[in-house]
Amino acid sequence: MPKFVGTALVLISCVLLWQALHLLVGESSLASPLRTCAKLAALVVTGEFWANVAETMRAFVSAFAISLTGGILLGIVLGARRLAGNVAEPILVTLYSIPKVVLYPLVLLCFGLGISAKIAFGVMHGLIPITLFSMNAIRQMKPVYGRTAQVLRLSPTQSAFTVILPAILPEVISGVRLGFSLTLLGVLIGEMFASQRGLGFMLMSAINIGQIDTIMAVALLLTVVAVTCNSLLLLLNQRMGYR
Repeated sequence: MPKFVGTALVLISCVLLWQALHLLVGESSLASPLRTCAKLAALVVTGEFWANVAETMRAFVSAFAISLTGGILLGIVLGARRLAGNVAEPILVTLYSIPKVVLYPLVLLCFGLGISAKIAFGVMHGLIPITLFSMNAIRQMKPVYGRTAQVLRLSPTQSAFTVILPAILPEVISGVRLGFSLTLLGVLIGEMFASQRGLGFMLMSAINIGQIDTIMAVALLLTVVAVTCNSLLLLLNQRMGYR
């Protein structure tokens, strides 16, 4: 069966399940697919909606850029230095297991109520997974790559960008896929707790006044964006020969 047929069947099944749940719980609890799409179409023609989208994208792009760059560089350093990696790994895992919501008051205290707090909260979610994936990719890298860098007498920086990073790139992309979703989640949670703009703020405002169709419309938009970007990264992973 072609892949697009399987994907289409999954999408149709999700829509049918959504409609069935709508009929089961009622309009006041879950908007129908048709009403949700109509509400989303009404939102996308308003300037306020795009102002909120732009605010979320600004915070997300900044947070993801920091998570991606910092996670890969930190993962390479910790992976190349086995002792440092062995010490850092349990610490990073322990830190990541802490519920991030309980740390949000501290984030607000350090960064204030502006966009910086949302960026920081997004980085808190995305940095550690990318670091761990990159570090483990270095550890599993074939020793021949390291010996090749030594034979060519490359500097540590040259080795990192011309030998090590290309060798571990498929595994790193797996971490990037996870980091992408978690960074977006962190930014949205930050907007829901303390923000006056953004899609997370829109969601919280709709929840407070019981606008079910708005909640579903924003959630549908975020789901489509997240799934599309994740699928593109997965396709890139497969094109590189990673399974």
